[in-house]
Amino acid sequence: MEPITIRKAEGSDLATVQQIGRETFFETFAAANTEADMQKYLRENFSDANVSAELSNPDSEFFIALEGEAPVGYLKINTGQAQTEPQGETALEIERIYVKNAYHGKKVGQLLYEQALTIARKQNKTRLWLGVWEENPKAIRFYEKNGFVAFDKHIFQFGDDAQTDILMKKELAD
Repeated sequence: MEPITIRKAEGSDLATVQQIGRETFFETFAAANTEADMQKYLRENFSDANVSAELSNPDSEFFIALEGEAPVGYLKINTGQAQTEPQGETALEIERIYVKNAYHGKKVGQLLYEQALTIARKQNKTRLWLGVWEENPKAIRFYEKNGFVAFDKHIFQFGDDAQTDILMKKELAD
């Protein structure tokens, strides 16, 4: 395995973000959801219009993890109005850490998380936060290992299925 590098995504990375997003979302959640709900979600949420809007939002940033030239995952962070739940100007949301299954256990997710932490500190944020599906124990353990604690819940509507996300936060020391 070549070393993993991380670079900031740009508008020209639309197809890369879509491909990683669709592949990793399907790998992670297809077995626990209906085919119809999965296809609808992938079609709508990773459409050209939707991903282009996300990439061009000044309050969101994407970072792509690469092994050599091959994209293996990405990070999406949000501040200000781009946050999926209002958490204030001193918070940074980790909306997505998506890593291809073949790269689980190879520290790619950890590198992407550390990128988010570095940015939060550079921007003088006092809190990192995220939402994680209650049926994703692997991700919950990952965030707990990195110092996150649950503080609330919200409903994530996935097609006809109302799913519960656990909201987790990590307070950042000065």
